[in-house]
Amino acid sequence: MHHLAGPLLFLATVALMEGFAYGAHRWLMHGPGWFLHESHHRPRTGMFEANDLYAAIFAVPSIALFWWGIGLGHGASYAWIGGGIAAYGAIYFIFHDVIVHKRVSHHYVARSAYMKRLVQGHRLHHAVESKEGTVSFGFLYAPPAAKLKARLKAEQ
Repeated sequence: MHHLAGPLLFLATVALMEGFAYGAHRWLMHGPGWFLHESHHRPRTGMFEANDLYAAIFAVPSIALFWWGIGLGHGASYAWIGGGIAAYGAIYFIFHDVIVHKRVSHHYVARSAYMKRLVQGHRLHHAVESKEGTVSFGFLYAPPAAKLKARLKAEQ
């Protein structure tokens, strides 16, 4: 394997995970998986919520790829992909659980246009408490707030 192939696989996986996460959020979590995700659209009643099980579920492919690639010796490429999935999970946790939902106490304030747009997009997603009629399903990309607000208004 070329010395850059692993890091490129890692970065490509992180980037592609946004598309996977969008699809899982929109069609799984706001579909048949609503029975777990619904807890995330309700006021928190404790430290954990049923929706947190998705973190464990989505960690399985990452762990399996590490195990397959390194543990069973089928090649480092699998581990790089598993690492990309894990990195996306860490980015998601920091952005979503820490920055947006403040599940870990902090004093960070979004100042860049990018971060403001992500935070606002996610807050607009939570403007709706049901599984239908919500907007902005991505985590590292959010459409402009004006478009999201227009879609929300059209759904009412």
